[in-house]
Amino acid sequence: MPIRLSPTFYSALSEAGRPLAGMWVCSGSPLVAEICAGSGLDWVLIDAEHSPNGLESILAQLHAVSGYPVQAMVRPPVNDTVVIKQYLDLGVQNLMIPMVNSAFDAATAVAAVRYPPHGVRGVGSALARSARWNRVPDYLASASETISLTVQIESEAAASAVEEILAVDGVDGIFLGPSDLAASMGLLGQQENPLVRAVVEHCLEAAKAAGKPAGVNAFNESTARAYLDAGASFVLVGADVAVLARASEGFASTFIPVSETAERESY
Repeated sequence: MPIRLSPTFYSALSEAGRPLAGMWVCSGSPLVAEICAGSGLDWVLIDAEHSPNGLESILAQLHAVSGYPVQAMVRPPVNDTVVIKQYLDLGVQNLMIPMVNSAFDAATAVAAVRYPPHGVRGVGSALARSARWNRVPDYLASASETISLTVQIESEAAASAVEEILAVDGVDGIFLGPSDLAASMGLLGQQENPLVRAVVEHCLEAAKAAGKPAGVNAFNESTARAYLDAGASFVLVGADVAVLARASEGFASTFIPVSETAERESY
C-alpha cells in the first residue's frame, strides 16, 4: 500500500503563519512522550544528546507521538554521518544537529541527510522505516523533501559564523542554545546575561536577513516572549523532566514540614 509521509517541521511552520511553541522530551519514556504530544503544543524535541535515549527508545517515542497533531524533532548526540543515517532510517524526519560551529560543520550535516550524488547518506530504504520498507513511492528520489535539518548555534564560534552557516544550502533553519553559548562566553549558567541575549538577538537578525527561520531555547516566559518579539520563529519553553521535578518539589514543599525535609539525606 502506498504511504505518504507527514509534512516536515518547516512545512508546518510555514502553514501555521505564527511561531511554534514546543517542549523537550528527555525522559526516554514513550508514555511521557505521548502525554507531551497530546498537550496542545506544536512540537516536541526528543533529545538524545543529554538524555537516556538510544535507537530503540527513539523509535518507540516516534510511534507514541505519531497519532497526535504535533511535529516531532529529534536531536542526536553528535553531528556524525553514521548516527544521522541510523536516525533517518528509523523514520526521523526532522533533525536538530548540536554544536554546529562552522559552515563546514553545517555542510557535513547536509551531506549526511542527502543521498548521492548530493550527499553521502547510505542507501538502505528497503530495510528501513524511513521509506516504510519501500511503501513510500519514489522515496529515493524525493527523500530530501521529507526531511528537515536544523543546526544549533550554541558557541561564540558558531555565532561569529552564523551568516556563513545560514548560507549553506540544505540548512533549513537554526536553533539558538543560550546555555552553551553563555558557557562558551565565560558566563556559565548565565543564559539571561544581557551579553548572551545580545548574541542570540544578533543571530535572530542574521536568520531574518537570510530568509530562514530561527528558534531559541527559553524556559523563562518573559525571555521567550522577548525572543519571539525579536523574530524567533519557534521556541522550546520547557522540558518533561523539569516539569516533573518542579511539580514533585511543589508537592513536597506543600505537605512536608521544612524541618523534616532538611533532615533527610537520602532514601
